[in-house]
Amino acid sequence: MDELELLKKDWQKDTAEYPQLSAKEIYPMILKKSSSLVKWIFYISIAELVFWILMNTLPFLSESYKENFDKMEMSDTLFYGLNIFSYAVICIFIYFLYTAYRSISVVDTAKGLMKNILRTRKIVNYYVIYNLVFLAISSIIAFYFTITHSPEFSQQLTELDSNGEAFGFWMGIIFVLLLTIAIFGLVIWGFYRLIYGILLKRLNQNYKELKKLET
Repeated sequence: MDELELLKKDWQKDTAEYPQLSAKEIYPMILKKSSSLVKWIFYISIAELVFWILMNTLPFLSESYKENFDKMEMSDTLFYGLNIFSYAVICIFIYFLYTAYRSISVVDTAKGLMKNILRTRKIVNYYVIYNLVFLAISSIIAFYFTITHSPEFSQQLTELDSNGEAFGFWMGIIFVLLLTIAIFGLVIWGFYRLIYGILLKRLNQNYKELKKLET
């Protein structure tokens, strides 16, 4: 537990026993705590980059996965383009977090620290939104190539089309696709809510403390 939280607990026990600290004395504690929180967000983002690289690389060590992937006949340009774009966004996210960490480490005013805390929160929120949108788009692309290059699916669709049941079949497929995207979206949102949300909540508490110092 950091020294700022310890002081808060002490004040709650007996406010008369402990001296009231000035804004100048409290500010360095909030600065140190905020810098540490942003540093942890930065480290987690690097770990996430390594995780996704492994997730996209390790499956190709399996021959069966390679065969199934080749059957999709997805364009190499599209596949690698999506991956490069995804990695580029994560790297940009890491860069912005690093600059936010550096800014918080050297800022010398409460207003400057508040500004950097808000900036960090926006960076993380935009990143989470990007991941949810990218999940939906990549899922639709992967689904399209899977069903359009599946001999079994094409045969089944031909039979349904001849019976006039193709429309209902497509509606069911689209419903399953949207449901799958929604479920995975909630899982990813919950993951980011757990990992980044805890740290952002603490940053928000620091922001509130700074606002009190400004009044």
